[in-house]
Amino acid sequence: MSAPMQDDANTNGLVFWPVTLAVVLADVVTKAMAVYTLHPAGVPYSVYGDAVRLTLVYNPGAAFGLHLGPHSRGIFLALTAGVLAILWKLYRQTRDRDNLRTFALAMVCGGAVGNALDRLRSVDGVVDFLDLGTSAVRWPTFNLADVAVSMGAFLLAWVLWGDDAAVSGEPVIAREAVPPSPVAQPSQEAS
Repeated sequence: MSAPMQDDANTNGLVFWPVTLAVVLADVVTKAMAVYTLHPAGVPYSVYGDAVRLTLVYNPGAAFGLHLGPHSRGIFLALTAGVLAILWKLYRQTRDRDNLRTFALAMVCGGAVGNALDRLRSVDGVVDFLDLGTSAVRWPTFNLADVAVSMGAFLLAWVLWGDDAAVSGEPVIAREAVPPSPVAQPSQEAS
């Protein structure tokens, strides 16, 4: 008889897998809609004046247009695989029912997979289409996967910071929680 798997009773998958799949699906669908409706590429479509526009852009690099030459695609795919491996390890180490940490990991994983699918599918790069700003100052064009990665990474950092604070505070709390020893003290009433 084999030993039971560590995750037999773990319910984190009930949060992780649906959130990851929802992010990937939403990212793939919105990018497909952008590709089929925002032609030609680079021409903005106003949603709310100049502040919110949809502009189809293909990004062969990484965030903010970071490009590493002709091998960017392979380098960023390899980096994504490494990041996903680290995130998977963090997921496997997550306590059961730690829904906030699980949700954060799922958001980052879903976004990373969404952008990786673009890199695998096309040499043109990742499809970006959300264009925010004013005529003089614009945020670099992005997509839903980028939103998921950013929100998930922020949330994960917050959760991990909270975990570190709890761990560093445990010895102090443990000392305060220990009742005084039941050693008999001499009574002062006898004198």
